[in-house]
Amino acid sequence: MNIPDSLRYSANHEWMQVIGGVVRVGITDVAQDALGDVVHVKLPDLGSRVDVSGLMGEVESTKSVSEIYSPVAGVVASVNERLRTEPGLINSDPYGDGWVCELSGVDPDSLSASMDANAYRQLVGE
Repeated sequence: MNIPDSLRYSANHEWMQVIGGVVRVGITDVAQDALGDVVHVKLPDLGSRVDVSGLMGEVESTKSVSEIYSPVAGVVASVNERLRTEPGLINSDPYGDGWVCELSGVDPDSLSASMDANAYRQLVGE
């Protein structure tokens, strides 16, 4: 499994990356692998407020439907519109083109409650 050292992780298998003044969020390689082929993504609404561990969206695959939970609190500043027509980007490039959304207004201290890559590797048994 691919678990980049430069990202932060949640126990719900989301990853986070600070880019400028926003936090980009997606689902991990571990999660997309467990889901199988992603066929639909329900993205959060622009401008909506999300809380830590609050429901933010859904990923539907050929195997099941899985919820996406927000790893931090913030406001949805942008969503990855490409996922509406290319949901498989989550499978092919979960840490790149397969990102889900970007959150603004995130308290930087809240990122410290997330896991680094080594802690996430331990969580998933790698």
